[in-house]
Amino acid sequence: MRWDNLVENSPMTGNSALFAADAVTTRTFDTPEFRGITFHEIRARSILNRVPGASRMPFEWTVNPYRGCSHACVYCFARKTHSYLDLDTGIGFDSQIVVKINAAELLQRELASRHWQGEHIAMGTNVDCYQRAEGRYRLMPGIITALRDRANPFSILTKGTLILRDLELLRQAAEVTEVGVSVSVGFTDRELWRTVEPGTPSPGRRLDVVHALTESGIGCSVLMAPVIPFLGDSPEQLRATVSAIAAAGATSVTPLVLHLRPGAREWYLRWLGLHHPHLVPRYERMYADGAYAPTWDQRRITRQVHELADEFGIGPAHRGEARRITPVRTPEEPEPGPTQLTLL
Repeated sequence: MRWDNLVENSPMTGNSALFAADAVTTRTFDTPEFRGITFHEIRARSILNRVPGASRMPFEWTVNPYRGCSHACVYCFARKTHSYLDLDTGIGFDSQIVVKINAAELLQRELASRHWQGEHIAMGTNVDCYQRAEGRYRLMPGIITALRDRANPFSILTKGTLILRDLELLRQAAEVTEVGVSVSVGFTDRELWRTVEPGTPSPGRRLDVVHALTESGIGCSVLMAPVIPFLGDSPEQLRATVSAIAAAGATSVTPLVLHLRPGAREWYLRWLGLHHPHLVPRYERMYADGAYAPTWDQRRITRQVHELADEFGIGPAHRGEARRITPVRTPEEPEPGPTQLTLL
């Protein structure tokens, strides 16, 4: 995908699509929350994205009103997608945000198409739709309204507290269709949070969102992701995190161990070398065979979290519930074990 594939009526000229495309408007805002961030406003050609058939995702359609994310999570798998637009996958991913300003009107039109069959739509599976930019651009109210008006089932995964702004719209949508909300909280260690997820609300504030949604009648699950090897996966840390998730009233908890795809891998290992250089050799051995932690380690974490969830009165996710993701089993693996999903 290049810029000319993203924008309406915008043929490419030259190699630098970012600056050659007339349909892209670039803005900066001199306010504390947006300082250092550049927004590239486009009028997208389409907003409903079909998930490739080979994907492990338990849904077929997504909506992503933004590309790039000011949450700046150093492990974010979506970093690689910035390279498709000839943008930097490191600091550029954190500070060069593509905004599909016509997302709501596009979705309204595409949902009304006679070809659309009303399938479940997942949001927040690439970059967070409630990142800081949403406070200015307010795309999600229009998106949720379009889904509500068509009674189209949907789900949202977020680290953002701004979702509470749209609580009434979520309630209205839940009256006519299936609505699933999940909040991502991989750990509660504040020092780890400050360095690995510097642009996000704190884990405590995210758990406040879980509590507020649950108290308002919108059941909220927690994706405990990522569980970070050697930094957030000790028995004591897992216990503290699951205990806090339970106290917030989460309907379920699903752990996912850190995975490192190309683009994210390089940026994360750079961060690791700066903050925890002694762990670099251990990571190189652990992820020597690919993007995922060894199966035995994934199963170890899943087993511990599920045991703690039982102890604290919450259970793992159940298949079929909106945005509550379960491990996938194959005939060769009769015992439950986690399947790492490319959500974060």
